[in-house]
Amino acid sequence: MPTKPKDKKSTKPAASKASKETPSTAAGEPAADNEKKNASKNNSNASGVANHAAHGPGSRASDHPPAVPLVKTQYSGVSPNIRKDRRQNSSNFNISQNRELQALPLFADTAANEREELFIKKLRQCLVQFDFVQDPLSDLKWKEVKRVALLDMVEYVSTNRGVITAEIYPEIVAMFSANLFRTLPPSSNPTGAEFDPEEDEPTLEAGWPHIQVIYELFLRFLESPDFQPNTAKRFIDHKFVTMLLDLFDSEDPRERDYLKTILHRIYGKFLGLRAYIRRHINNIFYRFIYETERHNGVGELLEILGSIINGFALPLKDEHKSFLLKVLLPLHKVRSLSVYHPQLAYCVVQFLEKDPTLTEQVILSLLKYWPKVHSPKEVMFLNELEEVLDVIEPNEFTKVMQPLFRRLAQCVSSQHFQVAERALYYWNNEYILSLISDNVSSILPIMFPALYKTKQHWNKTIHGLIYNALKLFMEMNQKLFDECTQQYKPDRQKEKEKSREREEQWSKLEKVASTNPLRQQFLKNGTPSEDASSITDSSAAPSNDEPVTEGLNHLQQEAGELKTVESTSTGARKVLVRRKSELPHDNITLKALETHKRKEDYLSTIKKD
Repeated sequence: MPTKPKDKKSTKPAASKASKETPSTAAGEPAADNEKKNASKNNSNASGVANHAAHGPGSRASDHPPAVPLVKTQYSGVSPNIRKDRRQNSSNFNISQNRELQALPLFADTAANEREELFIKKLRQCLVQFDFVQDPLSDLKWKEVKRVALLDMVEYVSTNRGVITAEIYPEIVAMFSANLFRTLPPSSNPTGAEFDPEEDEPTLEAGWPHIQVIYELFLRFLESPDFQPNTAKRFIDHKFVTMLLDLFDSEDPRERDYLKTILHRIYGKFLGLRAYIRRHINNIFYRFIYETERHNGVGELLEILGSIINGFALPLKDEHKSFLLKVLLPLHKVRSLSVYHPQLAYCVVQFLEKDPTLTEQVILSLLKYWPKVHSPKEVMFLNELEEVLDVIEPNEFTKVMQPLFRRLAQCVSSQHFQVAERALYYWNNEYILSLISDNVSSILPIMFPALYKTKQHWNKTIHGLIYNALKLFMEMNQKLFDECTQQYKPDRQKEKEKSREREEQWSKLEKVASTNPLRQQFLKNGTPSEDASSITDSSAAPSNDEPVTEGLNHLQQEAGELKTVESTSTGARKVLVRRKSELPHDNITLKALETHKRKEDYLSTIKKD
């Protein structure tokens, strides 16, 4: 019986490695010293093939969900900041009529018995909202007064104990709601182009100098040792959580990063809100899957769910199983899967580690949603499927091995070399090899024709991987391998006979069509006549009468030549990945995203649910 490796932990998907900023210590601090570090981390974003080449096959999920990258696009060189048509670049706030603020004293200059009253005054003063969109240069003096007051409150809450009293709760929740709960702008795309979440730049909030500090203050409020959930639950209720979750559709990734951390803290502290939060997230996903297919915060919500799933108590509730089967798995069929796939795959694998009996349903669902014509998405499915196989139990593997390896055989035969290469990397995974070895009598007859046909692949790297897979099968069961070798030639003759019969049918159809009296009129209209033989010739498989044993020897020779070339070459082999088009970009936007510092690298597990 194969044993699963216990010490093998996965490296996170490559897309999740981008932008591991260090937690900030105070809102609004300059981050110039971290720009270079963040930029180098952002450059680690690559495709699934590159990730596999870097970390090897058979990676497993780690103890925390992968973080959503802030900057999704990478650019070579510096392009000019070209002015182009912009979308509405910020939310519309309710601008206050009286915006002339009076500068209040700092907490450090105020007596201790007067600080609570000053705290409330500052919170009420910060209810005033300013215009950052239509006239960003207006009221600069009063905007600075509000920013200084917010920063002073952040410092006050962070460095003092006993400052959050019962009178503070309604005031700070009211201030947070008034400044941040608003209607988000519609996603109007530039010049009619379809929005591409992988390439298009996000629209940043113009009022971020104030919004960031307000988020920082509320987060310090939730994390304060003086915070009492029993007192706060009167103000942080279902309505508050609903409006907070609506903000996850913001296009500004910095805002979604703060929202993710705040919702994570609320979920951990308010036990009575947990079921409601999960239910509302489900509704967001349902609308995203079956109605709009557009939502900016799916990755962040999945990252929160990853930390929640880690803390699920065993045995799993029916509610949680239903969430996996009806919400997480259908998320695989959305066109923008690449934006949130690392977080989604992590959640799925966590469920299987909790309850291995769900493996059969998960694998059959993945095969059901398997992409037909989208090769990069197919590579993502292969990455996730290997992570699933790393946690599968041997008795569960036998239930799905036949449909699973029929799909893998199709992937091995793919003309897209990354799909074929990624599928053949399964034979470098020790645990998967042990499962194959125990069931080789059922798997080898499925895989042998696909492996042998693919030896004609245009990419020579595939030839070496095919020889490696065939050699491993030969070592597992030499007798069965010889039987498959002998059976392959009659099967190939049957295919040729079918092709010949198909060609004869097309010829007969062509003769019948030539007797049609409307044929000449049809040809006069300019439609070219297509000979039936050209159809059959293009669809027929290429003829190859080379003996099987000679073909294997030829593959062995090519594999040896490739190893020789790789050993003599200097430096690491460059991994070919899908290249995105380089569009004119806004340097200000990129700089703002790169200098944003996360509150924490990864969300911690929430126990127990």
